[in-house]
Amino acid sequence: MTRKERFQKITDWFQENMPVAETELHYSNPFELLVAVILSAQCTDKRVNMITPKVFEKWPSHLEMAEATPEEVLDVIKSCSYPNNKSKHLVGMAKMLRDEFNGVVPDDIKELQKLPGVGRKTANVIASVVFQKPAMAVDTHVFRVSARLGLTHNAKTPLEAEKQLVNYLPEKLIPIAHHWLILHGRYVCLARKPKCDQCGLKQWCKYFQKLEGKS
Repeated sequence: MTRKERFQKITDWFQENMPVAETELHYSNPFELLVAVILSAQCTDKRVNMITPKVFEKWPSHLEMAEATPEEVLDVIKSCSYPNNKSKHLVGMAKMLRDEFNGVVPDDIKELQKLPGVGRKTANVIASVVFQKPAMAVDTHVFRVSARLGLTHNAKTPLEAEKQLVNYLPEKLIPIAHHWLILHGRYVCLARKPKCDQCGLKQWCKYFQKLEGKS
């Protein structure tokens, strides 16, 4: 099977079996998603969704958050991972939105990465989820699942994986493919004990083929 054929089979399966796939983070506007994604770094979406209601109640927009101190934000987000850094990033991000972006969350990957706390992965999430741009955010789930399936080959970094995936995926599928791979990694293709017996993709999966070869 060629790599192109593998992509085709896998994307066909997802389109049929997971026609709707979207972020599990709760948000109602671009600013709220930006806050949630910054908080989600090395933290579960479930935990973030427990934290954000109070955050958005206290600071409903970038204007209020820009007036907060990192210490005030820390007090609200302290149950997430790396709260000290994230509280500083959130206040800095809000101030930059106010002072340099006229309050508008940018849709450009490079512009997004100017914001404190926003790396390439976060920028790609915002660009694809909010603006439906063909941006592929590679988190640990996407990195692991794409390698196991054989969609990526010897990718050493998230950026290498991103470039390979974008190269083979049809542009219109890139935004949803990000969610397909994340959700598959979150609920089926688990890091330590993948549920291969429940996986509809195993007939095209290189990882499963290796397991079968050993048995």
